[in-house]
Amino acid sequence: MPGKDKAAATAPRQETDDAVARIIADWRRERPGLDTAPLHVLARLHRTFLLYQTRTSRPLAERGLSMAGFDVLTALRRAGAPYQLTAGELAASGLISSAGVTLRLDRLEKDGLIVRERDGQDRRVVHCRLTPAGLALIDELFTVHLDNERRMLAGLSGEESAQLGTLLAKLERSLEELAETD
Repeated sequence: MPGKDKAAATAPRQETDDAVARIIADWRRERPGLDTAPLHVLARLHRTFLLYQTRTSRPLAERGLSMAGFDVLTALRRAGAPYQLTAGELAASGLISSAGVTLRLDRLEKDGLIVRERDGQDRRVVHCRLTPAGLALIDELFTVHLDNERRMLAGLSGEESAQLGTLLAKLERSLEELAETD
């Protein structure tokens, strides 16, 4: 029997053996007429995100950084030398919401990872710039982050990963269009 337990533990789990499949089965039993089709995608997406979030936040937390701080540092790094953006540019960069940007910047500045400097020509404009310590940290952590993400995608072939990326982009556009009509 010990060999059987080991084989069961290493065998790939079937879709019918996961928590979402069990939830869907429960709903089919309790409310047979209910269309649970959205759960096949969105409940799995939600559970996947929670697992992703846990796995990606761990190496950041070990370095005293939150995911929000990581997003700010990566946006500044992607901007290229001199690695600076305004708070508005950071909010528009894609992954950072405008809510709470100031608090994130305060924390990163306190930790010596960014500096804020007034624009020489327009004193109303404040630029956020990576410090050498911030640049070194984000270069190190982003490499760790990508390695971590590669491991997370190891169960997919390159073709499957590309297809999933395309489908998720389509889902994102659908959700954005829905948000525009609300």
